[in-house]
Amino acid sequence: MDTGTHIVMGFALGGLATIDPVVANDPATAQGVLIGVIIGSLAPDADTVLKLRNNAVYIRHHRGFTHSIPAVILWPLGILTVLYPFYPDANLLHLWLWILLSIFLHVFVDIFNSYGTQALRPFSSKWVALGVINTFDPFIFGMHVIGLIIWGLGADPVLTFLTMYAVIIGYYIVRVLLQAAVRHSIKSTIPKADSVIIAPTMRFYHWRIAAQTKEHFYVGRAYGRSITIFDKFNRKPVPDTAIFNKAQTDKNVNAFLSFSPLYRWELEEKDDQYEVRFIDLRYRSNDHYPFVAVVQMDLDLNILSSYTGWIFSEEKLRKKLSFLHKKE
Repeated sequence: MDTGTHIVMGFALGGLATIDPVVANDPATAQGVLIGVIIGSLAPDADTVLKLRNNAVYIRHHRGFTHSIPAVILWPLGILTVLYPFYPDANLLHLWLWILLSIFLHVFVDIFNSYGTQALRPFSSKWVALGVINTFDPFIFGMHVIGLIIWGLGADPVLTFLTMYAVIIGYYIVRVLLQAAVRHSIKSTIPKADSVIIAPTMRFYHWRIAAQTKEHFYVGRAYGRSITIFDKFNRKPVPDTAIFNKAQTDKNVNAFLSFSPLYRWELEEKDDQYEVRFIDLRYRSNDHYPFVAVVQMDLDLNILSSYTGWIFSEEKLRKKLSFLHKKE
């Protein structure tokens, strides 16, 4: 989920924690828990700072180890170590348990996004992405804001947030059922599809879809059960040539390929250069595919410039590659 949603989730969980008699009857524990669950609701996304290094590192590691099983265990211990000296009279066990729950909920809800997490590490490095809830979901965010306002007006936090979470759980169930219906419609529209990716949007009935058969890639949108295919590409394996083998050694391309499950490639020779482009097919927007990896090489296959990330115009991509080339 987005940062704003994780923040309001932390406050809501802090209110719900008063269901615990130890928290409800001990001001020191209650204060420690509120601060702890807010920090815990944000902590796994600390790897966002990796973007300061470069996109390749960020793409490869964001929602990786920080969302893994060992991290879910270690984050509460780290937060508790920092927090406990400020609340020495707090109940250590209950403080730890609520912080642990906040970390678990952060990772759990992120699984339902199309970006996903590597939540099964160290047992598997596979990205777990159910694609049911958009990274920012207005309904979920709005429900938390309403719940916090009602709490602020003096309502019982336990009843308020239990009711809120019951509604949100129902919302998740509806979203799962809607996605299943869309998947069924895609299978009817593209019966030979051997892989289907369905990604939510901020609009309740709108979904991005990408599918592949042995011969083609299909990209489109779903509105309810109505499927519209916008683009159809020939499915061609990445050539086993010196150009593509060299391109795949580049850190930006390598990071892209480790993350993207459905992409196509392009090769262009111009200005005494080779340009290899890998295009993720999951994020089509306004007739454009913004998530790409591009590498430029001279005719001797020396890498001149490369980039991976979100680019929404060809002009900006050219400026980015030119800047990186000069930087190199």
